[in-house]
Amino acid sequence: MLRLDAIYKAAHVLREVIRHTELIYAPQINPESMVYLKPENLQFTGSFKLRGAYYKISQLSDEEKARGVIACSAGNHAQGVALAATKSGIQSLICLPEGAPISKVEATKHFGANVCLVPGVYDDAYQRALQLRDEKGYTFVHPFDDENVIAGQGTIGLEILDEMPDVEVVLVPVGGGGLISGVAFALKSLNPSIKVYGVQAERAASMAQSIQHARIERLDAVSTFADGIAVKEPGAHTFDLVNQYVDGIVTVTEDEIAAAILALIERQKMVAEGAGAVAVAAAMFNKVPVAGKKTVCVVSGGNIDVTILSRVISRGMAKSGRTYAVTLDLLDKPGQLLGVSRIIAEQGGNVISVHHERNTESTDVTGCALRVVMETRNEEHIASIRQKLTEAGYVIMKQAR
Repeated sequence: MLRLDAIYKAAHVLREVIRHTELIYAPQINPESMVYLKPENLQFTGSFKLRGAYYKISQLSDEEKARGVIACSAGNHAQGVALAATKSGIQSLICLPEGAPISKVEATKHFGANVCLVPGVYDDAYQRALQLRDEKGYTFVHPFDDENVIAGQGTIGLEILDEMPDVEVVLVPVGGGGLISGVAFALKSLNPSIKVYGVQAERAASMAQSIQHARIERLDAVSTFADGIAVKEPGAHTFDLVNQYVDGIVTVTEDEIAAAILALIERQKMVAEGAGAVAVAAAMFNKVPVAGKKTVCVVSGGNIDVTILSRVISRGMAKSGRTYAVTLDLLDKPGQLLGVSRIIAEQGGNVISVHHERNTESTDVTGCALRVVMETRNEEHIASIRQKLTEAGYVIMKQAR
């Protein structure tokens, strides 16, 4: 059974190993709340995972260390285990999903681990790691369903409470549940009045579904760019701890995650990966009651694949009302494009691209379709442009965000 003294012991062990990530005030995330960020994306290895991995390895027996360690990961636990094992003079083998970001794979190798790429998702890597453990005798370091790992992650809760004793709400990303189990246990043990909410990607909501149905359930598939929390099935220990100490699990969409990543870049000059930004997304879009409350969002990691960053930013801009695409049904005659462009310019929109198509499904054989993509300021700005286009007699066929 997890005990509070184990978390304090972990904090002592980790004191000289981890970076103390001080809270950052972020009032623009949600103007109705007093939002602070716990920036574990600035942690060594770029995520909180170093805490649990290092503490777990520090507690292994000499015989367990001699066998070498094996782990499975979507990428962040891999780096934590690799660094912790290397610092402890232990051999490590990490099973990673074949689709893991190249940056995470290379970073894991850089920290001294051998890497085994496994077709599929995290859960497939997990099964392969168990197989190799049984075949080769490695010591397995679970990414979340282990009490020492959970105790290591729980040190984040101690740090939050030490720096902000009057915190009212804490939002925590959830994949398998190791992070929120440790954080919620630490916070609730010391101050039961603190509300702790977990946040999952809508398309990988295994813990949310399990809690809702009061039993551990396995999803058939997960599909989210928040790869760090793309877990099909929560752990037994973590399910029990979440069920006991967490006040609720909410979900956020892919577009909401993208908008949170964009907000962190623009407003806080901070880079977060998809999994790291879900707590911020929940605060931004009021998924839990944070209005008027001192709220801490755990930004759990920053190891985003740079090859998708531009696409994530584009989706974030659309979700935040910063870009707008509209298709108009026009008569095919001179001056139509000029009229549309004039309205957009007068309203302060900035045209990014224009596509004119004659062969369309327009109701008029003499008609055409004009698709315009523009930069906008916010939702109110988009509504103003749409209104002016409609008042001028233009027919909006389709709008995309």
